[in-house]
Amino acid sequence: MSKKTMTSLSTLLFTCAAPNTYAAFIDDTQTSLELRNFYYNRDFRNEGASQSKRDEWAQGFILNLQSGFTEGTLGFGVDALGLLGVKLDSSPDRTGSGLLAFDSQRNVNDEYGKFVPTAKARLGRSELRIGGLNPVLPLLSSNNSRLLPQVFRGGMLISKDLEPLTFSALRINAVKQRNSTDFESLTTFGYKPVQADHYTYLAFDYKVMPQLSLSYHVAELGDLYRSNFFGLKFERPLGAGSVISDLRYFAASETGDEGLGEVDNRTLSTLLSYRQSGHTFGIGFQKAWGETSFAMVNGADTYLFGESLVSTFTAPNERVWIARYDFDFAAAGLPGLILGLKYVTGDEVDPALLGSSQAANLRSKGQDGKEWERVTDIIYTVQSGPLKNVSAQWRNSTNRSTYADSANENRLIFRYTFKF
Repeated sequence: MSKKTMTSLSTLLFTCAAPNTYAAFIDDTQTSLELRNFYYNRDFRNEGASQSKRDEWAQGFILNLQSGFTEGTLGFGVDALGLLGVKLDSSPDRTGSGLLAFDSQRNVNDEYGKFVPTAKARLGRSELRIGGLNPVLPLLSSNNSRLLPQVFRGGMLISKDLEPLTFSALRINAVKQRNSTDFESLTTFGYKPVQADHYTYLAFDYKVMPQLSLSYHVAELGDLYRSNFFGLKFERPLGAGSVISDLRYFAASETGDEGLGEVDNRTLSTLLSYRQSGHTFGIGFQKAWGETSFAMVNGADTYLFGESLVSTFTAPNERVWIARYDFDFAAAGLPGLILGLKYVTGDEVDPALLGSSQAANLRSKGQDGKEWERVTDIIYTVQSGPLKNVSAQWRNSTNRSTYADSANENRLIFRYTFKF
């Protein structure tokens, strides 16, 4: 957001609200500071990889200020996000983890920071936000899997005035990637680096009944591609537990001046889970069709069940099977400890649509590509004592692929949040 725009929004805020309306604006203000200590190691396991490993350690500070709204029919407020990343260990030959900023020679900055304000307004059960945004939507999910979160710039409206229908509209024009200090143009992951000047998004989420939700979302990146999302989530009791069915279907095609070239991808991602007494068992199936890979804004998450730590499992025509198990140890008398296990395997990858050296080798042999990944995720949050609410998380992954670089990966994350 430009300085002129922010000045105008601030002027509007203070002229539209009388002095005696600021009580809720101030009293409802919430401020938090998250300390996030992050060690990342990805060890590439195939010969000829361009980099032997990515290995970095950093300290993050995430300051989140959220004001209340001024009183009255139309309420105004201001939020702000202050982000700082500090290098603890890195070098040019080990960077690229997404934790730290680096230059064209891969020299790593000792620290990097950013400050992103957001103006907001509320009318009834509708809220408009203009400035820095962290949307978590099927077609645009802000990435928060490293030291600092990805932040978009634009405007977003969420309305629940027609409940059980929730309507969302969003338009963004730039992004600060998780390890970048500057806003940059929007591009598409896995396609030519063509820049777009905006991304427009409409969403309709309807709760048919407490157990059943239906969704339709549509988005367009400039004049490059258009995506559609259809979702269905249903939960019902079964025995002593409950069954959750989650179906997600995505379809993308080129649009406008077709600057990206062909965009032709349809992906179905499903997960069927059973939850009982802290245990959750899940099996899933994912399948892609079309001539290109999954289309998404660069740097964002996919909202696919197959996405894991090393691979997103979004290759052209890939067929994916998913198995996962989660256990909350609170059910066994040990609150704060959570275990997650996941295994994903993919095959039928069309190497003719990929540019890697491994894909070229597969083409010469007339073979399809395949991959698998095993993920272990353990997190413990201290429940009492002087370290109460300190959390430690270990994420471990083993990935093997015939069409891309294989890797072993470990992430060790410590978090603590101060609330003011």
